[in-house]
Amino acid sequence: MSDTLELAKQLISRHSLTPMDDGCIDIIGARLAPLDFSLEKMRCSEVDNLWARRGNDGPLVCFAGHTDVVPTGPVNKWNSDPFTPTVRDGMLYGRGASDMKGSLAAFVTAIEKFVAAHPQHRGSISLLLTSDEEGIAVDGTVRVVEELQKRNELIDYCIVGEPTSVAKTGDTIKNGRRGSLSGTLTVKGVQGHIAYPHLVKNPIHLASPAIAELAATVWDEGNEYFPPTSWQISNIHGGTGATNVVPGTVEILFNFRHSTASTIDSLKSRVHAILDKHGLDYDLIWEMSGKPYLTPHGDLVDAVAAAIKQVQGLDTELSTSGGTSDGRFIADICPQVIELGPLNATIHKINECVPVADLDALSEIYYLTLRKLLAE
Repeated sequence: MSDTLELAKQLISRHSLTPMDDGCIDIIGARLAPLDFSLEKMRCSEVDNLWARRGNDGPLVCFAGHTDVVPTGPVNKWNSDPFTPTVRDGMLYGRGASDMKGSLAAFVTAIEKFVAAHPQHRGSISLLLTSDEEGIAVDGTVRVVEELQKRNELIDYCIVGEPTSVAKTGDTIKNGRRGSLSGTLTVKGVQGHIAYPHLVKNPIHLASPAIAELAATVWDEGNEYFPPTSWQISNIHGGTGATNVVPGTVEILFNFRHSTASTIDSLKSRVHAILDKHGLDYDLIWEMSGKPYLTPHGDLVDAVAAAIKQVQGLDTELSTSGGTSDGRFIADICPQVIELGPLNATIHKINECVPVADLDALSEIYYLTLRKLLAE
């Protein structure tokens, strides 16, 4: 059994359902302490966070990830217990195998190998771990980043271990993510009996032309790395439940997944302009859950791509697709953030698994990236 597989199995056996860590950080900390890492636990509410660092000089290379996992779903649907890591037909099964305890194990063994080979390496290495990524993500990475900002402790390069690969480990790097901007729109009318339309103002009817225009609007054309910004309605709530009553309000929940071609302020102002154009009486509450970020070709992308080529023989693809990750927080203190991890085909599913061989391959990619950034 390889060191990476053994550590991955240790982590998977912990019932770290978000926001619980269940000792995963302690397991990892015990591996890092002998390597002269300083270990700083930052517990916020029910969330366990760890900032671990070796060295004081720049450049600082950070590995970031989460120890928490999503619920298993019906345990009787699994072929083996989700918290009893099981190797079967070359695959490691268990909740978190791909998302992302396999990556955490590969982080640690890559660092161990690198420090053994280059004990006097230049710069610094860090790990940023949280148990609040799969949940509401308010007391995890964002809190650690806020603390690091306060003391002006910045990161030069960050690799987030999210499962990014599609067909073969290393075939895809996430070099950015779209932003997420949500709105809760309440359009006001006048409630009344449906048989007396002259005495009511139907907010659903009033809102419909504005909704149609918002849906048809081209917000931007995207750019080299991002697709065009998308506006989508997720929920509409209106009505009293009776068939003979016109409602007084309709509530519309919508979301922008936006590229770096648009700003948050520009999207907000354009939405308000459309609503005002249609003469609506409305309230609109905005919530930003993630700013977009982008890491173009440079030191980090090139180092990781070269490591993937050396280990896997692949020319990796850069992608900004998918939802949000904790990279959106880290980008506030780090100019170069990418995500690289194992296959994502089974994440959050019944019988989540990862190819055993991919764990060592991932560890070697992380190791070579460290070597390229800190030892060559």
